[in-house]
Parts: sequence; structure tokens; C-alpha cells
Amino acid sequence: MAERQDSDKESRRIIERIARETDPAGNSFVARAAKGMHDHVTAADADRADPIEVWGTRFGRTLGLLLALGLMAWLVLYVIRGS
Repeated sequence: MAERQDSDKESRRIIERIARETDPAGNSFVARAAKGMHDHVTAADADRADPIEVWGTRFGRTLGLLLALGLMAWLVLYVIRGS
């Protein structure tokens, strides 16, 4: 009887894990990517004890993101105009 209960618990655990991993409303790739980008730009990995490092990291990463977006826009315009 005890073996059957262990088997049932194991089966339920496996089914719950599969349901979490395949849930389309769960952590989708886009949601994980957006959260990762948000954490990166807001300096979630910086040392919270040093506010200068946190704000400097946020400023630098935001400036880098804006620069990258600007360069991509320039490239698209350059290719479209053909010169």
C-alpha cells in the first residue's frame, strides 16, 4: 500500500511539472526575454549597496540601448535611400 501511495505522489509531481513547463500563459520566451532586458537595463545585477554604481550602470546601459537603436534606424534609412 505504501508503494502505491509513493507511486501516486511521484505521478502527480511529474504531471504538475509537465503542466508548469508546457503552460502557454506561463513563462514564455518573449516574457522571459522582456524580463531579462528590463533587469539588464535597470541594473538588477549591480551592487545595491553602492547607489552610484546602480545609477551609473542604469545610465550607461540606457545610453547604449538608445545608441544601438539609433544606429539601427540610421542603417535602415541608409539602405532604403540606396546611397
